[in-house]
Amino acid sequence: MTIKIACLQLDIAFGNPNENERRVEREIEKISKNHPDIIVLPELWTTGYDLTRLDEIADEGGMRTKAFIQKLAKSHHVNIVAGSIARKTDRGVTNTMYIADRNGIIVGEYSKLHLFQLMDEHLYLQPGEEMGLFTLENTQCAGVICYDIRFPEWIRVHMVQGAEVLFVVAEWPLPRLSHWRTLLAARAIENQCYVIACNRAGSDPNNVFAGHSLVVDPWGEIIAEANEEPCTLMAQIDLQKVREVRKQIPIFADRRANDYIAAEKNFLKKS
Repeated sequence: MTIKIACLQLDIAFGNPNENERRVEREIEKISKNHPDIIVLPELWTTGYDLTRLDEIADEGGMRTKAFIQKLAKSHHVNIVAGSIARKTDRGVTNTMYIADRNGIIVGEYSKLHLFQLMDEHLYLQPGEEMGLFTLENTQCAGVICYDIRFPEWIRVHMVQGAEVLFVVAEWPLPRLSHWRTLLAARAIENQCYVIACNRAGSDPNNVFAGHSLVVDPWGEIIAEANEEPCTLMAQIDLQKVREVRKQIPIFADRRANDYIAAEKNFLKKS
């Protein structure tokens, strides 16, 4: 089974949800002519990292964003992994991803678990509490957000539940571009999955972002990569390759999860 992917590597207007919605709608109109199966947006695409104004510009309950992507998904008959947005909740603001299928139905959501202190996320955001599993095109998928990719144990939790595609949305800064590329390839290799990674382009008052959205195959080979400029990255993935790689090197069958737990308990008893 092959799936055509489109990653929208956007330059995000700082703290301006109205303008960012216009940009997304315009770009989706353009790329829909290429008939992608799944469109992916970057992290915090409605606001950027305008964290100090989240009380004013965050989306109450995510309702506005959900309605927006549901309309686009249904009208263009395309699945949308809608990056993430700042969502107001009863317990504070979360950095939340929504997924809409071709019929405009929300089929998944995930709020970023690991908050990045270097960009002050811990001062303005609350961590998520649930996993990022969802199904698109009859395929088990997982979604995570930016800093999450530095925590392989969190990604593995999703993969042992059968995920074959990992979607990563980000606002990854240019100075750590080499980390971005290396970490994404590592997550693909160790989990024998496709990694679809959509980063933003451009800059804000405090950061220059890396772009370089990537699609990585289950062997860790980069099959498509953008540059630093705003663009749409197109790629096609073949899910049969995931099954072939997992059959050839059966790491999930060979895992010894109970032994890892027992060994850790023994170590803690001795320490």
